[in-house]
Order: sequence, then structure tokens, then C-alpha cells
Amino acid sequence: MTAGPHFRYSRWDGTQVGFELDAGDVFSEITDDLLYHGDLEAALRRLLQQGFRDRNGEQIEGLRELMEQLRDQRRELLENHDLGGVYDDIAGELREVVDQERAALDDLAREAEESGDPRRKELTDEVVAERQMRLDLLSPDLAGMVKDLQEYDFTSEGARERFEELLDKLRQQLMQRQVNQMAGAMENMSPADIARMKDMMAELNRMLDQRANGEEPDFAQFMENFGDLFPENPQSLDELLEVMAQRMAAMQAMLNSMTPEQRAQLQALSDQLLEDLDLRWQVDQLGEHLRSLFPQMGWERSYDFSGQDPLDFADAAGLFDQLGDIDQLENLLRGAANPGALAEVDIDRARELLGDDAARSLDRLADLAKMLEEAGLIEQKEGRFELTPAGIRRIGQNALGELFKQLTRDRLGKHELAETGIGHERSYETRPYEFGDPFNLNIERTLRNAITRTGGGAPVHLLPEDFEVERTEQSVRTATVLMVDLSLSMPMRDNFLAAKKVAMALHSLISSQFPRDYLGIVGFSEVAREIKPEDLPEVSWDFVYGTNMQHGFVLARKMLAHETGTRQIIMITDGEPTAHITSSGDVFFNYPPVPETIDATLTEVARCTKAGIRINTFMLDASGYLQHFIEQLTKLNKGRAFFTTPDTLGDFVLVDFLEQRRETHRRAR
Repeated sequence: MTAGPHFRYSRWDGTQVGFELDAGDVFSEITDDLLYHGDLEAALRRLLQQGFRDRNGEQIEGLRELMEQLRDQRRELLENHDLGGVYDDIAGELREVVDQERAALDDLAREAEESGDPRRKELTDEVVAERQMRLDLLSPDLAGMVKDLQEYDFTSEGARERFEELLDKLRQQLMQRQVNQMAGAMENMSPADIARMKDMMAELNRMLDQRANGEEPDFAQFMENFGDLFPENPQSLDELLEVMAQRMAAMQAMLNSMTPEQRAQLQALSDQLLEDLDLRWQVDQLGEHLRSLFPQMGWERSYDFSGQDPLDFADAAGLFDQLGDIDQLENLLRGAANPGALAEVDIDRARELLGDDAARSLDRLADLAKMLEEAGLIEQKEGRFELTPAGIRRIGQNALGELFKQLTRDRLGKHELAETGIGHERSYETRPYEFGDPFNLNIERTLRNAITRTGGGAPVHLLPEDFEVERTEQSVRTATVLMVDLSLSMPMRDNFLAAKKVAMALHSLISSQFPRDYLGIVGFSEVAREIKPEDLPEVSWDFVYGTNMQHGFVLARKMLAHETGTRQIIMITDGEPTAHITSSGDVFFNYPPVPETIDATLTEVARCTKAGIRINTFMLDASGYLQHFIEQLTKLNKGRAFFTTPDTLGDFVLVDFLEQRRETHRRAR
């Protein structure tokens, strides 16, 4: 009998790993960015750029770091290699052939001299001198040397055979250069391979003609016949053409990176040794088509090699493929505006270029948007990502959770309300039932009391002394308008994020814990405007000067006019009133504040006071002007003023809101 699996459990202490990245982690990473800039797409884009740490503490590399790794790899390749050695190995072997021929000529002259035949020696010396002179006059460049030796009558049979072998090798490399532009799975090509390549080219050109005429080419049949030539396994004609364009662009980059002399030498060798004009013509024709179809492929790019390690032709071809892949991946990462764009990355190729960690980071970055969509936090509308209602709630919860983490338990304890009464808000506590209580029976505690009394068994018999009812807090309603300064000074003084985070947190607190309460939001700068809660995450500051508190109070008073319960305005600002709406409806602005703006603002404060609306002000970076004005405001309205900083703003606002709400409870008893 096989023993079953055994598991051991222990309390999580923060050091264990194994938690998968989830949507909540991602959303927490972008909350501050989203609140500050008000742009979900931009927040996701910046997250892609900078990366982040997951809950295991593992660094997810951002696109900026990955692109830097690609640049370092490109720099290393260019600094270590020398493109001038593409044919150095063949040139060296040709010089060895010449040396072998010279040695044969010396042997021939020595044999003639040792023969004792003056006439033989004379004729041999003439032949040797003429051939030595031809060898002395061989062209210094590779193409010229090959041509001269093709016209040379070798004395050494061994040298001649070696030269022919070198020509075959050179033809093979030149042919492979052309073939590499067309297919990726053919090496050491035989005449049959070349014939099959021509058939593939003819079929491809026919398919392009069909498409130009509005017909649908039979791509499946083409891949059945020639698919083995394309290890990338393209799934459509467009993918096939893109693969070929990448290869041809890589080969063109090698030509572009050569000196004019090197390019001329390569062309001369091709003209001299490749007699298959039909294949060359087809390659050229396809190249022209692909340039027009894929102009973005980087046909003009070149590389500046500065190293000492010479490359032979085969190594150079592979190196330019690698450089092309580096360029392509870098361009794709640079242009990735959102996580969905990373779906086009070949993760396996990225792993070959950058390693496992980078590939894993790319894979995770590509899944970010999908993860958030599946969690119901974002959705696509007209090609853009937008927050869902659940996403808006999550941002508020994140902001609220972050602010409450800053509060110590002792500080929260100062605001607890111990007294209870009859109402509609549950306190999650119970007490024995008394005659006259509403019958809000707590079934769990009632049954437990009965079972404890009887010792168990069924059926359970209940007696009045078993009944327990839920305690409830006295029900009150609070109506609040939050006025947030959106003038340009807020981001300039680094106050905007804290203010917006408080707005999101307060909305989350009220909507989740006090659903019968009312919360309105007003943003004010040169003028004021009402902000709907669903639009709050995307609110940003206004690129205008002016702090129009007067207009903000007008809107807040109108929003509270039909609300019941305790009514208050919470104002967050870092500037004194510098703008107001005139009697003609125009905006008046002046800095420093002028008496007419102060008077217009205090007039509206008086109207709020008359309507029974309390104004509590939270001042950031308070100047002398602002402090003096707020003293006038609080004296007139009997509200309160707090001098705070961005770091403590959330503490003050949330704790004060809860404290005032509990104070309202006390007064309502």
C-alpha cells in the first residue's frame, strides 16, 4: 500500500516564496502613478518601463533595463569583432596555394639543373621565371587574385587541386549568402538544392502576382512543398514575407557595414564565380518587393565594428542575424505602448539573447493587461484601456489602506465610540435580549446558548433566556463635499498626489462603511467644477493659475442644499483665494489676493454658515496670506483649520472625519 502525500504547514513569516503575481499586486504598483497623472495607459506604460518587485521580492525587469542589456550586448559584439576578416581565411589559403606553387617551381628548376642537360635547364628557367613573375604580379585583392589564378597554368597538381577546392568553397559561401536571404534550413547546397530553391522562388513570385491581381494564393500548398526551408514556421503569407524580409535586411546590413572596397570585392567575386543569373535575378526582384512591403525593416542600417577578432563569412552571417534580432527586439520594446504589444515578442529568442531572467520578465510584463482584464479591473474601449467600476473601487481601497497603515492602533483607539443604541448600523456585538428590544436575533449566539444549557442533542429547545440580539449604533447621516485644490501650485509643491489620494480614500471609506452618507467632490482652480466619483481616478491638475474658493463654495453649497443630516465641506488647499466669479459671470484673477476676491469668498462662506454647513480646512504649505484668510474663515463659520503636510494629510482628514461622525452619534443619542 502506497502512503499518501504528506504536507507540512507553518505560519507565513514573510520569507517564504511561491506566491504568484496577481492583479492586486499590479494594481498596487500603478495606484500612485494613476492618481498623479490620471492616465491608465500612461501608468501601465511607465510600469512597463521601470519594472517592479513581485510579492516574492523577485525583480521584474522593466523595458528600460532590458533595452540597456540589448545595447550592451550589441556594443560587446561590435567591440570584439572585425568585419574585415570575412574572406581572410580564404585569402590566407590562397597565399598558401601560391607558396605551394612556388615550391613546385623551385623543385622543377633544381631538377633541370641536376639533369646536366643545358637545353632543358634553359627552357625550364624561362618557364619558371615567367610563372614566378606572374605570381609576383598577382592582384593584392581577393577577387583579382582569384581571377589571376583561374588564368594561371599551375605547375603543381596539388596546388591546382587545392585551388579548385577553394573556388568550390568560395562559390558555396557566395551562393549561401544569397540562399540565406531566402531560406533558413539549407546548408552545403547541392545542384538539386539550388534547383529546388528556384522552384520555391518561382512559386513565391507567382503567389505575389496572384495577390496583386486580387486573388487568394494557396499558402497551405506552398508550405507543404517548401515549409522545411522555413524553421520559423510562418502561419500566413504575410508572416513568410516578413521572415524573408528580416533575413534580407540582415544581409543588407552586412553589406552596408563593409567598406566600399570590401563591397566591391564581394560583388566582383559574385559576378566572377556565380553563373546562375536566374537565381540572382529572382533574389534581386524579391528584394525590391520586400523593401516596398516592409520599409520599416531597417534596410539602411549598418554597424561600426572596432574589434580585433576577424570574422569568416559563416560567422559574419550568424552575427548579423543576431544583431538584426537585437535591433528588432529593441525596436519592439521601445514602441511598446501597453503590455499587449509585448505579445509579439518571441520569448524563446529573447531567452537566447538575454537569458532566462529577462525572458521571464518579458513574459510577465506581457500578461499584465490580460491579468487586470480577467480580474475585472480594466477593460478595452475603442482601443484604449479604461478602469472598470471595480477598478475604481480598488484604487480607492488601495489609497484608504495605505493611509490607514500610517495610523497607529493607539491613534485610532482615541476615536472609538463605546456607547451603543438602537438603529440600523451593525456593531457586530451581541447582548442578551430584553423586553422591548427590536427582535434583531443573532441566530448563532442564540443556538449556542441553548446547546450549552441543554448539553447538546436534537431537537434544540429554545427558551427566552437563550436569545441574544445584535447591538446597533445609532443611525445618523452625514453629507460631505470634498473641495480639492487643482491649481498649478499643487503639483509644483508636490501636494497634488496626497490630496487626490485622500479624495479616493475618503470616497472608498464612505461608500463602503457608510453607504447612506453623501459625498460630493468639487475641484477648483481658476474656476470650480463638480467631479463624479467614477471620474476621480483620471482627474489631473489644471494648467492655469488661480485659486477660486468662492466658486467652489457656491457649487458645494448647491450640492448640499437638498441633503439631509450633518452637512460639511472639507477643503484641501495650498494657496490663498486669488480668483472669484464677478457679478457679470466673468473670472477675475489677481496675485497677490485683492480685497474684492477676499470679500467675495467670505460672502460665500457666510452663506454656507447660514445654511448650517460646517467648513473644515486642511492647509498644505500655508503662507502668511493663507493663514490670515483661514483665521477669518473659521471665525465666521466656526469650522476648524488644520496645518498639515502631504505626508500627514491623510491621517488628519480621515481621523477627523471619523471623529466628527462619532461625535454626531453622541449628540444624536
